[in-house]
Amino acid sequence: MRLIGFLWTGLLLFGGTPVLAANWEREQRLQDEIIDIIFDGDAVMLPLAERKFLGIYTEAESSTKSTLIIHGRGFHPDWIDTVQPLRVGLLDYGWNTLSIQMPVLAKDAKYYDYVEIFDEAIPRIQAGIEFLREQGNDQIAIVAHSCGVHMSMHYLKKLGDEGLAAYVGIGMGATDYKQPMREPFPLDVLSIPVLDIYGKDDYPAVHRLAPGRWQQIQQAGHPKSQQLVIDEADHYFTDQDDVLVEAVGEWLGGLGL
Repeated sequence: MRLIGFLWTGLLLFGGTPVLAANWEREQRLQDEIIDIIFDGDAVMLPLAERKFLGIYTEAESSTKSTLIIHGRGFHPDWIDTVQPLRVGLLDYGWNTLSIQMPVLAKDAKYYDYVEIFDEAIPRIQAGIEFLREQGNDQIAIVAHSCGVHMSMHYLKKLGDEGLAAYVGIGMGATDYKQPMREPFPLDVLSIPVLDIYGKDDYPAVHRLAPGRWQQIQQAGHPKSQQLVIDEADHYFTDQDDVLVEAVGEWLGGLGL
């Protein structure tokens, strides 16, 4: 495993000052725990205005396509459930992968707490996309799980989907008890194909909102969009990693990119 530094000259500010609400100390601990035990891929330090953050870039053979993988709440870019299987498994389908560290809060933080730092996801996603383009990737798909869906949808709501090839949302709409979604997903205005995938044993909110999500996806009108339910899978696809990777990989392959 080698550590790559990536130079970025931009300055991303919100309201004139850097956004610093995330728990950087916890993020640093997560980074220290995983950076020396990454077996597949290279650690890359991606730039923000105020500091750098961790990503893991893994290359398929002779590919110019990549997925930007965005983990769920409070986890890290090599999380053993969902994230690590996707960032390694999608190589077999011809996709490079970049899994990035998203902002984290304290372990007991809830959905409404994370809503307050959604803006912090924007420069991270921008930095990830810019890095992928610098590596020669001309087709970039976002693959997001759980709270990573909320954060990436916030990005798409603010900046749109120009320059992206596809979007995969895993366990879309998950929140906490008595904390309904505060920010609707912009699924009805996306121009790219969307895969809405979730487990048969997923959280109630994910299932309850599924018909509305599919209606919005259909309203957007992309013929290759799909909603898919995986039998025997929970929100984290526990013991169903191979099924998840296959479903995502085959859907991406069917886009003809």
